[in-house]
Amino acid sequence: MKTSLNAARRSRELAEVAGGAVVDLLVVGGGVTGVGTALDAASRGLSVCLVEAHDLAFGTSRWSSKLVHGGLRYLAHGEVGLAYESAVERGILMTRTAPHLVRALPQIVALHGKQRGSLVMAGLRAGDLLRRAAGTPSRVLPPPRRISAAETLALVPGVRALGLTGGLLSFDGQLIDDARLVVALARTAAGFGARILTRARVTALAGDGAQVVDTLTGNEFAIRARRVVNATGVWAGSLVPSVRLRPSRGSHLVVRASAVTIGSTALTVPIPGSTNRFALVLPQSDDRVHIGLTDEPVDGPLPDVPTVPQSDVDFLLGVASSVLQQPLTPADVIGSYAGLRPLIEQDGSRSADLSRRHAVLTSPEGVITVVGGKLTTYRRMAADAVDATHLTTIPGRTKDIPLVGATRCPVDAPSRLVAKYGSEAPLLVALDRPTPVLGDITEAEIAWAYDHEGALDADDVLDRRTRIGLVPADRERALHRVIR
Repeated sequence: MKTSLNAARRSRELAEVAGGAVVDLLVVGGGVTGVGTALDAASRGLSVCLVEAHDLAFGTSRWSSKLVHGGLRYLAHGEVGLAYESAVERGILMTRTAPHLVRALPQIVALHGKQRGSLVMAGLRAGDLLRRAAGTPSRVLPPPRRISAAETLALVPGVRALGLTGGLLSFDGQLIDDARLVVALARTAAGFGARILTRARVTALAGDGAQVVDTLTGNEFAIRARRVVNATGVWAGSLVPSVRLRPSRGSHLVVRASAVTIGSTALTVPIPGSTNRFALVLPQSDDRVHIGLTDEPVDGPLPDVPTVPQSDVDFLLGVASSVLQQPLTPADVIGSYAGLRPLIEQDGSRSADLSRRHAVLTSPEGVITVVGGKLTTYRRMAADAVDATHLTTIPGRTKDIPLVGATRCPVDAPSRLVAKYGSEAPLLVALDRPTPVLGDITEAEIAWAYDHEGALDADDVLDRRTRIGLVPADRERALHRVIR
């Protein structure tokens, strides 16, 4: 399969660029923006090499809330253009490029006591106007509506019944997994000829290439390119010092679904003292629930893998418990994760108020940096970055390119596999390796990760391809089963 990523392909393509092959575009960074840029450029006929110091989706792209959202929060800040852009990109993902990876997620704001929710409902209706303006049909994302207390309890049985008067029901997009989106983008780019090289750390960057270390062997080499795009997110300033960012930490907690009993519907919980900030209680497909998220400024050196401080744990448990029948305790937390958002610095602004707009910046050395933005708008960011290279006059066309596995047709395979692999699910069934590794995850999925999805070691499989690693105890139990 020409979209397959594996160790053999990496070795071959690394040797090609290390041997002096000049590419049109070098992309640095294997998160959603980087792989999106590689796909955009390759689909326009450019020769592309992407290098990533660790693994695909190693950084912020795997630590999101896994939402493909329509920008409702941006409306509250008066950023109508950004909200509309988000709504458009959400519709593209859900109806054209990745319908197999995104589902409509029902969300409820529970109303207790004298809460009327009029202001929130006005915002939801404004968001629905954007949905219609973006051309996303109501069969994909139904319009919001008020529901009774009985219907609220039927959808989210775990909500606090005392004083419940009803709820506000709305719909947004939810990814089966954010890291799977990144892998699908990378594989689709590879299908157009892009070289995708993980474990390739850039030590020096210029407008015409980079010095790179193969971290598997320690070998150093140069990559020559006509243009260079820096898509390293929150770490962009370490390669291009003129880029000024103000990182923000978004923390999430992982709890068992039985601890909250919300079924397949999310809870949107107003944060006390704020008129337009909410915490989210998000059901996942693996009998887990993620609770997030915080928005705290981060100072000092940036870690490769951020951790969740106790203050964030206490905050999220408190906010979520305010609407639950059974309050959560630290003992309910079986995992946690934090992502660092690459927000563009604005003097005097709190991180929660910084714009989520993206920017494309060109350094004096000619390096193009694309930074800011959100996972939902990765495709627009990528297109703007490629346009800034002036390497081609061919317009971007990724809004009409289905990602690997994309399908809206019935697939003859277990629904759990179809939700993750789309039209490729029957290929995993054909491997005839149904033995479970942990829970529903089988040996076939582990083999597929190594042979087709670019996994090079057990960490790649546990932490990015299957997400078993989100729960440390599960990670420990599965480790010996996924080593190749």
